[in-house]
Amino acid sequence: MRVLLVEDEPDLGTAIKRTLTHQKYLVDWVMNGTDAWAYLENSWTQYTLAIIDWMLPGMSGLELCQRLRNKKNPLPVLMLTAKDTMEDKVTGLDAGADDYLVKPFGMAELLARLRALQRRASYGGASLTPHFQPQELTVGNLTLDYGSSTVVSHNATGDRQVIPLTNKEFQLLEYFMRHPNQIVTTEQIRNQLWEVSAEPMSNVVAAQMRLLRRKLANSGCVNPIETLHGMGYRLISRHESK
Repeated sequence: MRVLLVEDEPDLGTAIKRTLTHQKYLVDWVMNGTDAWAYLENSWTQYTLAIIDWMLPGMSGLELCQRLRNKKNPLPVLMLTAKDTMEDKVTGLDAGADDYLVKPFGMAELLARLRALQRRASYGGASLTPHFQPQELTVGNLTLDYGSSTVVSHNATGDRQVIPLTNKEFQLLEYFMRHPNQIVTTEQIRNQLWEVSAEPMSNVVAAQMRLLRRKLANSGCVNPIETLHGMGYRLISRHESK
């Protein structure tokens, strides 16, 4: 899942990004509202959630929320702020925030609030339609559990095996499981699974694919992701192909 973090306090931003990355989120972190809006307008990336500080240089968090809602964008927003009066909370929610977290806060509470936002709605891509986000995603004999950040394979006898994946492998498999039986290009994968500011090597997608396929094969999942030369990759969801 991809998160846009908009926070101008370096220490807090670093701590949040570290925590989210450990939980297998992909995080784009910017430190002002102007850059944040440029990221949100980038048609190449789709965010699951946004964490936006109220007080920002360039453009305030309130204005960012208002712009999102004026464009009918339902991206779930968690607003961070030191403002803790009831009037401030009402202002933030009325501007379009979905939840409100007062500084200072613990990372456990931040993660719990993000999970609650994910359960209520997720970013629906091009259709901009909010829809329920389940805690588990199952395709064929693979189940991805968001709560525990694990992937489990199921064999014909019902036995379960946890597949040990790195953050990037988890994100890559999740992307395929969200688009079963669809052709996904290398460019789409690179744009969606690497930070906007990153400059991955040209063969980084192929390298990650090799690693992911090896771990799936070691867990009994035989060639669930096929290569379509000149087109891209496709995750086959038919149970018998796993």
